[in-house]
Amino acid sequence: MITKITIFGVGLIGGSLALCFKGKPGLHVTGYTHLPELIHTYQERQVVDHATLSMEEAALDADFIFLCVPVSLLGTYLEQLSRLPLKQGCIITDVGSTKASIAACAEQLQLHEGVHFIGGHPMAGSERSGVGAASYLLFENAYYVLTPPEHVPQPAYERLADLLTQHTRAQVIRVEPQMHDEIVGAISHLPHVIAVALVNQIRQYNEGNPLYRMLAAGGFRDITRIASSDPIVWRDILLNNRHIILQLLEDWNEGVEQFIGLLESEDARGIEEQFEKAGAFRDELPERRKGMITKLYDLYLDVPDHPGIIGKITTEIGNRGINISNVQIIESREDVPGVMRLSFRNEHDMEQAKAMLQQNEYSVFV
Repeated sequence: MITKITIFGVGLIGGSLALCFKGKPGLHVTGYTHLPELIHTYQERQVVDHATLSMEEAALDADFIFLCVPVSLLGTYLEQLSRLPLKQGCIITDVGSTKASIAACAEQLQLHEGVHFIGGHPMAGSERSGVGAASYLLFENAYYVLTPPEHVPQPAYERLADLLTQHTRAQVIRVEPQMHDEIVGAISHLPHVIAVALVNQIRQYNEGNPLYRMLAAGGFRDITRIASSDPIVWRDILLNNRHIILQLLEDWNEGVEQFIGLLESEDARGIEEQFEKAGAFRDELPERRKGMITKLYDLYLDVPDHPGIIGKITTEIGNRGINISNVQIIESREDVPGVMRLSFRNEHDMEQAKAMLQQNEYSVFV
């Protein structure tokens, strides 16, 4: 018996899900797109078994439907699906970063009897986007949140949870939609807002003094990298979760006001306590599990100012079958060693490169 899995929106997340399912015994993956030029891309990348421009064809006889479209379009797609003759027992799920709004939409639509909506959010991602960045390893060791309504039968929930657990290697957890939005708002949405505000603050200072941009390389660039996230995607996420974000920003302002008070009163011990409490809690955070904000896999090494040295290093790494996702020279001046940053897509590649470089007597830092 063949299980048909349909994915609407075969980009980074949808494409990665497709790669997790494709080729597995008893599973057939169909990908839907409204853009004709993407059909060839899906076929070239071999991410799906079948691609179509027809929503009706994609949904026909589907056992599972994954909505991997922008948050702002989830309600529209769900409404269109509610008007189609879906298979009895079909489970519709999504991958959006907010859950309460789409859960409410599903309740209002009242899907056909025997068809169930279960909200979903794989808490993994990448700084890259599109189907070209898709990987069957994207969800490995990540949390995959499911937010089923109370009336969804337990067997339906277990069918979806089992499918994801078996094929994505993620850890599935069940969370109430509103609680999901509150937690994700705090650990992902708020940091993105803060990063954007901080970078724009420095941008304004830089208009009067270009030294700000020059000296903001390295650490500042790393801690604010999420400010470079897709503006359209994050516009939709923040507006969708705006009530929670507004409350979080009020709480953030209280924390900032507390620091202002500590500085104004020259409370040295109070400042120390803030760092101590933050450090203690941060040390308790899981280290080797994927999360909402993509982990960095970077190596830094000192490189002499020799002709061809960069090409030599990258070639040696490539000859070992290790994939480098990005290369940056932070500083390279005559008679001054440069600092080379190598970025990798996973910890395994980074550790392999580190060992190889150290064997070749390069000074390597993480």
